Amino acid sequence: MQGHREVLEIFGITEITSANIEWFQNPNAFVIIAESVETGKIVGGARIHVVGGTQPLPIEDAIGKMDPHIYELVAEHGKKGSGELCGLWNAREVAGMGISTLLTRAAIALAIQLNLSTLFIICAERTFQNIFNDQGFEIIPSLGNHGTFYYPKSDLVAVAVIINDLHTLSNATNSDRMKIMDLKDTPRQRKQEMGTREELQIEYNLLIEKK
Repeated sequence: MQGHREVLEIFGITEITSANIEWFQNPNAFVIIAESVETGKIVGGARIHVVGGTQPLPIEDAIGKMDPHIYELVAEHGKKGSGELCGLWNAREVAGMGISTLLTRAAIALAIQLNLSTLFIICAERTFQNIFNDQGFEIIPSLGNHGTFYYPKSDLVAVAVIINDLHTLSNATNSDRMKIMDLKDTPRQRKQEMGTREELQIEYNLLIEKK
């Protein structure tokens, strides 16, 4: 999405693999957007890419040249249903409100609805500590330097992480686990969510229409 690309360019990041547009033609890519009811503007988004689509997972393209073991790892997990949470972004006008946390919970609930067993992501170290660690992701120590890589620039450190048990989320905090499972069980609902600074009225629609 253009909004995602613009946010990346603010920080001088232009080579991130999940920001390309090949996924438009990938039937195994599922998009979540956050839209302002008042303005109709899209203020954030995320995607789930399922193994077995028309392209490799973005994490494979991102770190495959640095550590080819990622290909074997994705293929092995893909046998039981796996994918990647990627393309997570929020607009500057909602920065600091907690939208990324809400989008991530929604994406994990969607991954469970897609019957995936595991879910990969590559992210900044700080993002892992602030968001993904609470939601059940774990660093993959067998990749890179104990899970870390210089990506997407030589002066930035990213971590490769995974949820190994999507259907139980045993490593998530109790609060996050309950909220994610509630979204999985009731994918269409309206609820008050506590953002970083204030309560937000969120209307969720995570139903996947069957063709």
